[in-house]
Amino acid sequence: MQFAAAIRRPRRHAPAPRATAPVWRWLFALILATWAAAGCASLPANEGRQASSAFNAPEQTPLGQLVQERKAQERARSDSAFRLLDSVGAAFSSRLALIESAQRSLDLQYYAIHADKSTEILLQHLRDAARRGVRVRILMDDFNTVGKDAQVLRLAFERNVEIRLFNPVPGSRASLIGRLVTSLHDMPRIQKRMHNKLFIADNAIGITGGRNLGDAYFGTDDKSNFVDLDVLAVGRVVRDMSASFDRYWNDELAYPMQTLVSPRQLEDLRKESDPARADVSQTMAKPVPSMPAPTLTASILPNVTATTAATPDPVPMDFRKIQLSWAPALVMEDKPGKIGPGDDEVDAGDTVVDGLAHLMEQARQDVLVVSPYFVPGEAMMQLFERMRAKGVRIRVLTNSLASTDAPAAHAGYTRYRKDLLRIGVELYEMRADQEGTIGGMGSTAGFGSGRAPGGSKSGVSRASLHSKAVIIDQRLAVIGSMNLDLRSQRKNSEVALLIRSAALSQEAARQVEATLAQGAYRLELVNHQLVWHAPAGAPFKDARSEPEASAKLRLLVQLIGPFAPEEML
Repeated sequence: MQFAAAIRRPRRHAPAPRATAPVWRWLFALILATWAAAGCASLPANEGRQASSAFNAPEQTPLGQLVQERKAQERARSDSAFRLLDSVGAAFSSRLALIESAQRSLDLQYYAIHADKSTEILLQHLRDAARRGVRVRILMDDFNTVGKDAQVLRLAFERNVEIRLFNPVPGSRASLIGRLVTSLHDMPRIQKRMHNKLFIADNAIGITGGRNLGDAYFGTDDKSNFVDLDVLAVGRVVRDMSASFDRYWNDELAYPMQTLVSPRQLEDLRKESDPARADVSQTMAKPVPSMPAPTLTASILPNVTATTAATPDPVPMDFRKIQLSWAPALVMEDKPGKIGPGDDEVDAGDTVVDGLAHLMEQARQDVLVVSPYFVPGEAMMQLFERMRAKGVRIRVLTNSLASTDAPAAHAGYTRYRKDLLRIGVELYEMRADQEGTIGGMGSTAGFGSGRAPGGSKSGVSRASLHSKAVIIDQRLAVIGSMNLDLRSQRKNSEVALLIRSAALSQEAARQVEATLAQGAYRLELVNHQLVWHAPAGAPFKDARSEPEASAKLRLLVQLIGPFAPEEML
């Protein structure tokens, strides 16, 4: 395809980040001293792994057959189709329905799977799928498998379930800080993380985007909820998503969970956790609520009722009633070698962010960027200057200081904020205090019941942008796990779908623009000073300093800003 060649180019490294102050070196020396006192941990040999691959005949499953029927009915020219999952209800129900519909395989690849109420439901049904004969493979980055979240690993002791942990961190799982302290001798490797997100059923239907699994990603956390965006894919492109999964699954950095954690260790961690809080270890022993059998002859994504002991909550998803956009598409992926041993010059090929930058440079009219962590770096600043010189409009939606969950990343972004405005980039920052649901991305409206698991709606507390998307000239959409920052470019592995569809691109752009109009500040530079403008008719006002952020948070960013290396933010 012509647009496949657009993202291929020789490997180029961005210029080195700005030099940090000597203070940072003193801080680093202090950390090293702490490590020397604490000792270090090591990983076991990664032995006994068996290579496996995605189920290779999706057309033999009800899911695959119904994809072909839908393609024939709509006389589609393309062999892949897509649907934006823009609401928490759609995001949850689609995953639950895929678990219920799968007959042969379920492959999940995630940076983080949290042990909480929404994941409890998904894990219950993954267990049941395995017990009816579905092969379940779960590949997780190891960084977050600590404390209560380590209980997710109990699923690996079920029949037909295998869990592997990517780029594991040695040491106790009781505390993330403890694990890091005992691993400081290997920090160049430890800070490289598998950030990919894939959810694939029978190699016929898949989901990717920015969303991890957990309450905060499905609108039910009582403190903060992420505004996220996924895309559901069917057809040929799903096989490419599965091939990407297999490359990571069979990589030498993917360790079988049992080589790192024993049942006794998980039990000890469970006893140490707060007994007042629900955990997955208890859930795994409970019977799954009765559910109607999938009616796959009628619908590829059957009506499913997600039920907890406390609150039944219907979340229907009917494939016959949702609109699909049939379009050419590519999987943009980083190779596992990007996280491999060695320094930043490991030649893992073009990265997702490199390819995305090359695509943006070919824009003729408009580029709309959604990146919760936005630290462009010098090379991307030069790219933006070239684009603006050609008259390309650039709009960026990112987090405000009050809405971000990563103040260090915001510190990196602030280094470029005024320069971005000076060259004509339009900046918007997400408002943390969203009243009700957010129009566009993250809305609880849409197909399905529009309700997340557990019965609560998004926007109950602080909102934090987590969507990752770039829309080019209203015809190309890139949706995936990547941020436009140096960490995504150099440290983390990422995956995304590049979709050439005017219909889907315009739908995504409308959702982003609705968020800009209702839930974001527009930044302006007035007499060399930043001004945050509230949308017309908004219940909040303009501001001349980081809106909604506390004095302590503003001070923290000012302290971090001069010292933090940008590729680590």
